[in-house]
Amino acid sequence: MGDQPSVALGPAVQLPLVGFGTWQLRGGECYRAVRHALDAGYRHLDTATIYRNEREVGRAVRDSGLARDEVFVTTKLPPDRAGREEQTLDASRQALGVDYVDLWLIHWPPKRGAGAEMWRELVRLRDEGWVRAIGVSNYAVEQLDELAQASGEVPRVNQIRWGPSLHDAAAVEQHRRRNVVLEGYSPFKSTDLRHPVLVAIARRHGVTPAQVVIRWHVDHGIVAIPKSATPARIDENLDVFHFSLDDDELRRLDALSTRASPGGGTAAS
Repeated sequence: MGDQPSVALGPAVQLPLVGFGTWQLRGGECYRAVRHALDAGYRHLDTATIYRNEREVGRAVRDSGLARDEVFVTTKLPPDRAGREEQTLDASRQALGVDYVDLWLIHWPPKRGAGAEMWRELVRLRDEGWVRAIGVSNYAVEQLDELAQASGEVPRVNQIRWGPSLHDAAAVEQHRRRNVVLEGYSPFKSTDLRHPVLVAIARRHGVTPAQVVIRWHVDHGIVAIPKSATPARIDENLDVFHFSLDDDELRRLDALSTRASPGGGTAAS
């Protein structure tokens, strides 16, 4: 995945720390945004069955001219597809035009329990080579443990809503102790980009507050998947590798948190 920082999900699976989110992007707008993102240097794309844009994402990857193994592709399984996991994954692979998916997530927990039976199907399909790594989204730590206890397999990723105002060092540590990668979506939705702390740090580095937020994720080792349909903002969100935040800046940004314990998100991103 080039020179971008990444986190290991397995012996030969590297997840870039900055990816491109596609929630609410559809049709031509989605295709153009993903093509621009790939041209700009993104090598990690995030989609889902319910986004209804896997076909556009896959077409953008093919038209980019990049080799399949140069682009990390994540998609997600709706929990109401219990018993139809294999068919759903096959439909995603066909829509994306790929032989395998790099990361497949249960999009959010089922209404009852953590979805242990679904999780065992994800394990099986990974073992059969349909996907390279598996995880979940919008899960609480206790639900991660439930899956691990039921299957012996810990989800490699938990994708939840995250940003400075949602920061919780205890939650980060709980994920790391379980060897679960924390991946944050919607990094700007919960962030006041006009906050004086963000503005001051951005000015110090000659960047935008949005870039500070992404860099904050990177310096904490948390995956960020910002989304935009605007070419200039797509470029800006990836242009975060020429500066870093010092310990004092990280502490000041962490202190923006208004949340004691995120546990897991509830949105459908």
